[in-house]
Amino acid sequence: MSSIRTLKSFLAVARLGSFSAAGKEIGLTAAAVGQQIRALEDELHKVLFDRSGRASVLNTAGRGMVAPVKELVARYEALAAEERSEEFSGTVVMGALVSALMGAFADSLWALTRQYPDLEVTLFAGQSADFTTKVDRGELDAAVVTQPPMRLPSNLVWTALYTEPMVLIVPRRPHFALPTAGPDILAQCPFLRFDRQAWTGHLVDEALAQCGAAVKTRMELNSLEAIVALVRQGFGVSIVPQLANLQWSRDRALRIVELPGVDVGRVVGLLERRQHSRERVTEAIKAYFASGVPRSGR
Repeated sequence: MSSIRTLKSFLAVARLGSFSAAGKEIGLTAAAVGQQIRALEDELHKVLFDRSGRASVLNTAGRGMVAPVKELVARYEALAAEERSEEFSGTVVMGALVSALMGAFADSLWALTRQYPDLEVTLFAGQSADFTTKVDRGELDAAVVTQPPMRLPSNLVWTALYTEPMVLIVPRRPHFALPTAGPDILAQCPFLRFDRQAWTGHLVDEALAQCGAAVKTRMELNSLEAIVALVRQGFGVSIVPQLANLQWSRDRALRIVELPGVDVGRVVGLLERRQHSRERVTEAIKAYFASGVPRSGR
């Protein structure tokens, strides 16, 4: 039985009048198109084209084939479209860092649900380390997490989506003396540290090591949102990832101070099983970021 591709080749030759022109349109050589047409004619036991040099013109039998072939191709494409549509409907269950929902990942979700209105996304907020087990067990279809500091189980794969630089944030109205230079700020001011056991906490340690700072830790928290809120209220300074959607350069309560010699970024990515039923959805998320949307901002 002829394939849909062969039937599409037949329609292209019928419309364009030559194997060469049809091949250019559908991405095949003239010889490959000719082979498909001959196979179709052998299967139907009838000649469909009158050949003259490089031209191939429909004969009576061929003209009678055009309408039913068009209908077959249209029915096939409708079935394929329905199948693709079903892959972007129903519920996809994902985990996400709260800070990722404040950043660039929120933009991707907005774009995805606008493009596929029948798709419902159920989100669970949490920490990167907690999501690994849940994705592994199949409790989550995928999760947006920072780059794992350790080796993942063989059935899991992590794909980078975007990078957020680690920056020093300070209050505009501090309850303490605030030096001008970044290294002096870290050495003298109360430091609000992200949880050292968390994946992002490892990046804070790396940034501190790069600038050779010995900080005075006032508090240690596992919430980026809580740290930012405390800095805004003037209780300390901190090193945190610069979230893509927050314009801290215009913030009236805090500001960013440059740290010379520090080049550390939090890479946010998608954690999923190597094979799962929602691969089309996760591929769409990865394609969104691969298309060149803004990855970070100040």
